[in-house]
Amino acid sequence: MATLVLTALGDDRPGLVEALSRLISEHGGSWSRSEMARLGGKFAGIVEAVVPDHLVDGLRAGLDGLAAGGVLHTTLDVAGAADAPSGRRVTVALVGTDQPGLVLAVSAALAAVGASIEELATRVSEAPMAGGQMFEADAVVVLPVGVAEDDVRDQLEALATHLMVDIVLDA
Repeated sequence: MATLVLTALGDDRPGLVEALSRLISEHGGSWSRSEMARLGGKFAGIVEAVVPDHLVDGLRAGLDGLAAGGVLHTTLDVAGAADAPSGRRVTVALVGTDQPGLVLAVSAALAAVGASIEELATRVSEAPMAGGQMFEADAVVVLPVGVAEDDVRDQLEALATHLMVDIVLDA
């Protein structure tokens, strides 16, 4: 069995997930995990699926057919056998007035200590009381062995003060 990672992008419309799931099913596959969203009028997703080795090429051809028909553009990669990062998993939450560079600032601070971002979800919404736009981010982060959670928390709190946002790191 091959573990595959598919990415998909197309104009949002009903039936896109059904088209992907049908192809995976028709090729003996099992849908394992996914993250999907409507972003800027586009459907964007990433799917991990397990498919019998001898049917991978057929699935690839079916996906190419979706792209040729203008339905959905996809990429298909065989998942690597890389080990998951080791270390302590923590969550990072950010809330504040939307401004350029928020994700860059936080991701740079985390990269500087060798942390790995496993999951990241962001959104912008109307600020109900203050007006303007609020930016929110939630992440699952793996801190490398030897990096103290309190040190990372202190760095993020200093960054939060500089950016005038709230950043919370929880174990």
